Amino acid sequence: MCGITGFYTFKADRPRAELHVIGKNMADALTHRGPDASGIWQDPDLPLVLGHRRLSIIDLSEDGAQPMISASERYIIVFNGEIYNFRPLKKDLEKHGHTFKGRSDTEVILAAIEAWGLSPALRKLSGMFAFALWDRKEATLSFARDRLGKKPLYIGWAGANLIFGSQLKALRAHPDFTPALNSEALQAFLTLGYVEAPLSIYEQIWQLPPGHRLTLDLTALRPGENLPAQMKPYWQAAHALEQAKAHPDPLNEKALIDEFESLLSQCVSDRMISDVPLGAFLSGGIDSSSIVALMQKHASQPVKTYSIGFEDAGYNEAPFAAKIAAHLGTDHHEHFCTQKDALDLIPRLPEIYDEPFADISAIPTLLVSCFAKRDVTVALSGDGGDEMLGGYSRHVQGPKIWKNMHKMPRILRIGLSNIIARMPVNSLDQLNRKHPQLGVKLHKVADILSLSSQEDIYRRLIGKGALGDYQKELSLPGVELSFAEKMMFWDATGYLPHDILTKVDRASMAYGLEARAPLLDTRIFDYVWALPENVKIRGGQGKWLLRQVLGRHVPEKLFERPKQGFNMPVGDWLRGDLRDWAESLLDEKHLREEGLLDTKAVRMLWQTHQDRQGANGDALWCILMFQAWHKRWM
Repeated sequence: MCGITGFYTFKADRPRAELHVIGKNMADALTHRGPDASGIWQDPDLPLVLGHRRLSIIDLSEDGAQPMISASERYIIVFNGEIYNFRPLKKDLEKHGHTFKGRSDTEVILAAIEAWGLSPALRKLSGMFAFALWDRKEATLSFARDRLGKKPLYIGWAGANLIFGSQLKALRAHPDFTPALNSEALQAFLTLGYVEAPLSIYEQIWQLPPGHRLTLDLTALRPGENLPAQMKPYWQAAHALEQAKAHPDPLNEKALIDEFESLLSQCVSDRMISDVPLGAFLSGGIDSSSIVALMQKHASQPVKTYSIGFEDAGYNEAPFAAKIAAHLGTDHHEHFCTQKDALDLIPRLPEIYDEPFADISAIPTLLVSCFAKRDVTVALSGDGGDEMLGGYSRHVQGPKIWKNMHKMPRILRIGLSNIIARMPVNSLDQLNRKHPQLGVKLHKVADILSLSSQEDIYRRLIGKGALGDYQKELSLPGVELSFAEKMMFWDATGYLPHDILTKVDRASMAYGLEARAPLLDTRIFDYVWALPENVKIRGGQGKWLLRQVLGRHVPEKLFERPKQGFNMPVGDWLRGDLRDWAESLLDEKHLREEGLLDTKAVRMLWQTHQDRQGANGDALWCILMFQAWHKRWM
């Protein structure tokens, strides 16, 4: 895992020494992603600079250093990520006469491109990656990003300079970069809590979407060109799903469980290849427990596992993780965090997430990453299980809501929605004290009752309600899907890369920790989409197939419990310890001078939240994260 950056300038008068300094400054902005080494390469004939910060994982010698030049000296690459099938690829290349200087996966990528070409090589790579590749012969600069978007890549313009990097802070380090807010990206953020590719929060800067490549001919390129128009998919989730659905798995349930366990076990084993200490995040939930169980099966000694606990029992999963760890015999490490630990992180969030980001679970993800980094450099996680196997409550409840809505005429639904919406949250909470946050949940139901399409229901279920009016594009494959399957597909292609994977990448990389997710292997994607919905969602629960696998290693009583997730009591914090911080960011005079948000609407959200009259915690957190980001970066 590393950080990559670089630029090409159309300013012919810039001295080579200055170009080198600019490249070094851009790379140094990513030191947290690669604390072990730095490398800068300049083309001898053109004003092109490639920069790299290294986090050494495989082949710790100089043979793995980057930027790396291919054996023929035609290609130069800066690469961020891991290729899990680099060993079989290497053997195949060696059979065809290729020789290797070292043991790194980066060298295998270069050899694969030399042997097969860029597009065929991309289709053979299995892993998480983003890279930039300079082709000296063709004078082309190419970029590529892994299929599901595990590793980030931003590309764009700073005046007469083409610039790129793993994070926006690297692009900002170029002296010609002038930040200009992208209004569409702001609306996307206020609606979703994140910015969707190809947008970025800045004008003239774009994210390369998952599964895409971009090749630029530097002899024909002109400053300011529309780069998204030239981004092309080399892999499409919709096509992969269609292919999987065309070949359904005919096995009986026991054989399915056997086959899925074998496949997941292989994906876990592939991700345990490392020349540095390795461990795993363990929450005690279905996903992380399954990964740890299979890791322990492969390991010759107890796997190091990490969990964090909280004082508030409603958010504390540590006891569950400890029981799973004890049963599996892992080397378990547990750190209890105080509310102060969590609150102290909040001022740092805009620095770590250098594009606006509003998932509150970033806080516990940062805390567990910091804790694990004390002992290990690589940590496996359970990310991906919810999207692949129907694990979110919306996958179960959404179809029920859709079905029941149609039993009531729309005019009555709208009337009922209006009645609930006018009732204060605190009054609704009093109706049944056995159901925590009943008022918040009923207000969300009220929002949905007036809707008329599955797409609108999904948008509302994932939306933040923070004044944004971004209409999220929801494409579908050319095959029939149930509502639950549609939501799983939309999650896998939208929420997963832009929220979950962004959260984990920035949180782990903030501490120089590499996070690997076996459930996000594309072999898992292809496999689960060939299966019927009832082996994913059954009996009102998601992840049925994964539960059966875990049940072979851990007693059911240790993991069968309501899903918690990495939630935090942000609504309560905003009425308590965070109130002064939030008030300063939402100051009415400041909002008016800034001119970016509807001041009256923001202040109304804030006041109704303080009075417990509305369920505005998520919306306010989204606004506050933008305000904090704006204060730091604009």
